[in-house]
Amino acid sequence: MTQTDNITSPRAIVIGGSLGGLFAGTMLRKAGWIVDIFERSTHDLDSRGGGVVLQPDVVQVFREVGIKISKMNLGVPSKDRVVYSKDGTVVDRRAAPQIQTSWSLIYTTLKEVFGDEHYHRGRVLKDIEQDRDAKTVTAIFDDGSRETGDLLVGADGNGSTVRQLIWPQSKPTYAGYLAWRGLIPEDGLTPAAKEGLSGDFGFSNTTGSHILGYLVPGEHNATSVGERIYNWVWYRVANDETLRSIMTDKDGKYRGFSMPEGKLSEHWKEHVYREADELLPRPFREAVRSTHEPFGQAIRDLTVPSMVDGRVVLLGDAAFIPRPHTAASTSKAAANAISLYDTLTSVPNDIDEALARWEPRQLYLGKVLYEQGTRAGDSLLFRRDLNERVG
Repeated sequence: MTQTDNITSPRAIVIGGSLGGLFAGTMLRKAGWIVDIFERSTHDLDSRGGGVVLQPDVVQVFREVGIKISKMNLGVPSKDRVVYSKDGTVVDRRAAPQIQTSWSLIYTTLKEVFGDEHYHRGRVLKDIEQDRDAKTVTAIFDDGSRETGDLLVGADGNGSTVRQLIWPQSKPTYAGYLAWRGLIPEDGLTPAAKEGLSGDFGFSNTTGSHILGYLVPGEHNATSVGERIYNWVWYRVANDETLRSIMTDKDGKYRGFSMPEGKLSEHWKEHVYREADELLPRPFREAVRSTHEPFGQAIRDLTVPSMVDGRVVLLGDAAFIPRPHTAASTSKAAANAISLYDTLTSVPNDIDEALARWEPRQLYLGKVLYEQGTRAGDSLLFRRDLNERVG
């Protein structure tokens, strides 16, 4: 797909080159806009196969931008949802077929569609200026460069610089628990873990603890048996002091709210293994024990009072962070982008009117997912005795 070069076409500046930015960029280009994406990282992004439940909104974006989904494997199917008790007994099994994909599959597919020419790496946003009379917006980067367009889309994730500049009062808050995470090559699973977990979406709950896992595409988006990756996510309650210790890496660097793979300190790595022995049923226990480099992410909440300010809009996790129990973070960003396309094309000659129509439904979607995720997370992690905590 090539960039529209019509001088009369409106221009969009998209801040953030991850999934939200690519959803927005590809859909705006489909609407006839000139689009440039600016990503702060200097290299291609990578989540090493981190799992994503494939939702219809993501598939719709693929279709809208011309991706022939009939000719690609979108992910790994699971058959049943299986809940294990602590002793390994299956307490519930029900048919719930669905597809799990990976962050990298969605990213690489959309990145190929968007191309490199108008995807700019190593561009760190510093400030935003709006000319409300001329109805333009300018992004100012830390290298002194400036880019002016008709719309600026803040798709720069939960630490959004766009949100900090325009909505500084809206900040993520810690929910009181974190997610330990792990990725294991399918052939690295023990026989017990493979027998108990492969092919299904598995769960297990105990006090202050909730774990789930499923298979996702492997390296180069491979979906063949033996080439896939097992993705597990384990939620554990942790107070602020404990979280700060966890997020201080093996080199003594404080990582804030996300601990990358390979950086977790030996103390906390051993802690994860030890707690797996104490709290998890055998299939999950052996999956966690087979993970050489567990990593972690604090669960945070975020809502915003508005998503539009003049010609600046927020999209995806820059606006609302639904807790991961909704499995909706990626699909919400896709839904935001689809709706933005719909409204801009339905009112092609009045961007401000289009944004006024776009915002209410997106605010409603974000608030609904926020409330659903909060209820689910608080029920799963805090409904019983809280004496059993991380640390």
